[in-house]
This record gives sequence, C-alpha cells and structure tokens, in this order.
Amino acid sequence: MTGLLMAGLLAGAAAAQADHLLLAQLTIRRRVVVRVQTNAPPPPPEELTEKKGPGCLPMGDVLGAAVIASNSVDFILRGGKRMRARFSSSCPALDYYSGFYIVPTTDGMICADRDAVRSRAGGECSIERFRALVPKKTR
Repeated sequence: MTGLLMAGLLAGAAAAQADHLLLAQLTIRRRVVVRVQTNAPPPPPEELTEKKGPGCLPMGDVLGAAVIASNSVDFILRGGKRMRARFSSSCPALDYYSGFYIVPTTDGMICADRDAVRSRAGGECSIERFRALVPKKTR
C-alpha cells in the first residue's frame, strides 16, 4: 500500500511540476497501549485469601483493576475471578494517578517475570508473580 501511495505522489508531482522532481517518504508506525482504569473494586462477596496463581493472564479477560497496596495490583477478570499481580518491588506511583498502562504483547497475555505495568507518571513496575484471590474457608 505504501508503494501505491508513493507512486501516486510521484505521478501527481510530475504532472503538476514537469521541470521539478518531488520525492516523499511515508513511514507508518503503530503503537498500541492498553489503559487500565483503577476504580474502587466492587466489594468481594466474602473475605479473600491468596493462593498460587497462573504464570500468565489473558489480556482480554481483564475488566478492571484496583491498586490495593504499593507492591501489588488486583485484576478483576471476566467471570468475577480476581488475580493479584505482585511486583518485584514497591510501585508507589500507581495510585497517584487513576490508572496505569499495559503494553500489549503478540501472544495477548500478561505474564509474570516478563511484563510490567506502567504508571501514568512514567514509572514501570515488573510483575513478579500472580496470586489467585479465593474466598477464605470458614470453619
């Protein structure tokens, strides 16, 4: 498509100015960033506890997020499940602005030990692991 556009530009330029040669270059760059809004999460039906979580989450399953502590973010997923992303270190900039960014990957997954969340202030927090949030058992 870029070749056709360049050919059209050159043909139009040649017709308009026969004695001058006009060259143009067109570069198309695409960057997609997913912004995750952090609103107050709906209250859990009961008290939750952390269990071992998966290595990756499908990015399309994330409906929202809540910044609960400076070292983690709770993701609210389709179907009502919740996952906590634990950071390798404290990430205090996340709660300063409402929301953060996740750069989409080619596989469509958010993975521990690979991906990071980026604060709107420019900071980056690497995800160390995911923890599943499940209802606490009562005796």
